[in-house]
Amino acid sequence: MAEHEHHYKVQITWTGNTGTGTSGYREYERSHVISADGKPDIAGSSDPAFRGDASRWNPEELLLASVSACHKLWYLHFCAVSGVVVTDYVDQPEGTMMLVKDGAGRFTEVVLKPVVTISKGDPQTALELHEDAHEKCFIANSVNFPIRVEASVKTI
Repeated sequence: MAEHEHHYKVQITWTGNTGTGTSGYREYERSHVISADGKPDIAGSSDPAFRGDASRWNPEELLLASVSACHKLWYLHFCAVSGVVVTDYVDQPEGTMMLVKDGAGRFTEVVLKPVVTISKGDPQTALELHEDAHEKCFIANSVNFPIRVEASVKTI
């Protein structure tokens, strides 16, 4: 199979200068705007534990959302080509991040918890297709921490 490069471009604009820039750790806000041509802006900040604004998306939440969304997109694809008709899909992923003494940190695990409703197809196949989705997910293949999938399937 031929390889194809895909390139992505966003802009991160810091909006947290309260007048004195980074003159001190407590002297600036962590707020920023994530933007890309033709798309709505995303209001970002750091986690409130790191002096961030809880009303804005933080990088850790965006990472969880990326892992979950990528998995979902592959999963829906595999269901569509396997005769499983999905009528609803809700995931509430959770991630664990560990900090070390010097302030650095890393995610140690993400758990996806999709609840899938199907109207046609075998429920066991619907569960097993999560394995295929996990193997193909671009984001899951790009991170250095384990991702577990604790899926459930409902039928209507």
